[in-house]
Amino acid sequence: MNRKQFLYLTGMGFGGAMLSQIPVMGSPIAPEALLNGGIDVAVKKQMADVVLNAARSKGATYADCRIGRYLNQYVITRENKVENLVNTESYGMGIRIIANGCWGFAATDKLDNDSIAKATAQAVAIAKENSRLQSEQVKLLPQKGYGEVSWKTPIERNAFEVPIKEKVDLLLSVNDAAMKAGANYVNSLLFLVNEQKYFASTDGSYIDQDVHRIWPVFGATKIDAKSGKFETRQSLSSPRGMGYEYLMPRESDKIKGTPTILYRDRYDMIEDARAAAVQVDQKLKAKSVEPGKYDLVLDPSHLWLTIHESVGHPTELDRVLGYEANFAGTSFLTLDKWESRKFQFGSKNVNILADKLQPGSLGAVGYDDEGVKTKQWDIIKDGVLVNYQSIRDQGHMIGLKESQGCCYADNWSSVQFQRMPNISLQAGKVPLKPMDMIKNVEKGIYIIGDSSFSIDQQRYNFQFSGQLYYEIKNGKIVGMLNDVAYQSNTQEFWNSCSAVCDQSDYRLGGSFFDGKGQPTQSSAVSHGSATARFNGVNIINTARKI
Repeated sequence: MNRKQFLYLTGMGFGGAMLSQIPVMGSPIAPEALLNGGIDVAVKKQMADVVLNAARSKGATYADCRIGRYLNQYVITRENKVENLVNTESYGMGIRIIANGCWGFAATDKLDNDSIAKATAQAVAIAKENSRLQSEQVKLLPQKGYGEVSWKTPIERNAFEVPIKEKVDLLLSVNDAAMKAGANYVNSLLFLVNEQKYFASTDGSYIDQDVHRIWPVFGATKIDAKSGKFETRQSLSSPRGMGYEYLMPRESDKIKGTPTILYRDRYDMIEDARAAAVQVDQKLKAKSVEPGKYDLVLDPSHLWLTIHESVGHPTELDRVLGYEANFAGTSFLTLDKWESRKFQFGSKNVNILADKLQPGSLGAVGYDDEGVKTKQWDIIKDGVLVNYQSIRDQGHMIGLKESQGCCYADNWSSVQFQRMPNISLQAGKVPLKPMDMIKNVEKGIYIIGDSSFSIDQQRYNFQFSGQLYYEIKNGKIVGMLNDVAYQSNTQEFWNSCSAVCDQSDYRLGGSFFDGKGQPTQSSAVSHGSATARFNGVNIINTARKI
C-alpha cells in the first residue's frame, strides 16, 4: 500500500462516498482460503529457530522474528448493488537484530530455511553497517522469555466463517432501510481483519497470536433538490476487536433517551442507517450555529477522536523526544512537564488510562511485537501528566524498569516501532447519565459522531467537528444545529472538563487506520469514554466566509 492509498483509506471513515476505491492490502485469494489455518505452530517454531541460530552465529547480541499472515476481507455495496468483494492475504517474515549495538532489519516472503538464513544475514549486515554512523548503542529494557505461549481475541463468531451472502444481505438491508427512510444515496462496507502472528526472540519467547477485528460502516446522503445543498451522516458504529457477534444487536447494548439510539458492545447497523436517513433531512433544515462560547456535551462516538489526537499522540514518548514527527508533529508534553509531577494537563475529572488488555478494543493483544506481555497504566491521573507510552529501547529514558508493551508493526515486512495503546478517559465515579448532564447546561451544544479535525505540529491547538449537533438551552435540547466546529488548545480544553458520566455510559470508539512513521504504517486503536462536559469552549461557524 503506497502513501496515497493509505491517506485515502485513513480518511475513509469521513468520506464514505468513495468506498468503492478501497485499496487492496495483500494478494487476492479465494474466500475459502480465509479459513485455511496456515502453517502449523511447530513449523513456525522451526523457522524461528533458523533465525535465532543464524543471528547468533553472525554475531548478533539480540534477535527477534515475526512470522505474519494477514487476512483481509472487504464487502462493499452501494444502494441495491454489490460494488466489490475482495479477499486478500499477505504472508512472510520480518527479522530484527542488534549487532554492534545497532538495529538491523530484513524481511522475506520466501520461508524455506535458506531464504530465512539469508534474510537474517542481511539484517545483521545492515546493523553492522548502520553502526558506523550510530553515536549511542541501543539499550533494551530487560524482558524475560515466556516459552511457548499463545493468545487469541475472545470472539464468539469468526467473521470469516459467516457466509458471504449473509454479509451482503446485511449491507443491502442497511442500504434499503436508509433509502426507504429518505436518503438519496447510501453506501456501506464491512472490513474484516485477522492477523495471525508468531513471534520469537533470543529472550526465549515463542508467542503465537490470533487477532480479529471488524469494522462496519455506512454513509447516507440527502440532497435538497431546490437549493442543491446536500448533507451526509456517517454510521455511529465503532470498529472493534470482536467477531461477527458485534453485528448481532441486543437491546441491552442500546442507549436510549438521547436524540438518537447509541450503541455499546453490539451494533444495530440497520436501525442506525434508518435513523441516519431521517437525520440528514433534519440537518438540511437545521439552523446555522451562532459563534461564541458554549458548554459542550460530547458523546463517546465523538470524543474518541479528540482523545486520540490531543492525548494519544502527544503522550507517545518518541514524539516527546523528537524522534517522530510524521503525521502532525512532535509534542508539547515535554519531559520537563512530566518531571515536575504537577503539570495540570486537565481538570480533576480527567483520568486517562493506557490499556492493551481491554476486551473488545482494537488494540488488545496478549503480547506486543517485542514479546512484552501487555498491561494497563495511568497516563493522566486526576488531571496531572504522570506517564507516557514507550517500548523496550525507550523506557530507560524515563526511568522505567520494564517496557510498557507498545511495540507494533502493521505487516511482516514492516519494522516494529512505538504505537499507541488504547488510550481512554475513565468514567466518572458519581452516577450521571447524558440527559441528566444536559439538564444542568444553560447554553450548550450536544455533539454526536466524529468528522473533520485539524491539530498543530505540537498537538496543542486544534479544531474538531461532528456528525450531529443539538442546541441546549436552559437544560433542554431545543433543536438541531449545523456548521459547528469547536476550537481550543489541548491543555485549556481538558482543564474545562467539568463532568464525566458514569460507567453505564462508557463506550469505545476508535480507528482502524492510525497513521504514523515514514514509510507510513497504520495500526488499529480504541479510545473509550463516557459522555463528558466541557465548559466555555469556543464555537465557530464553518459555513461563514470572510
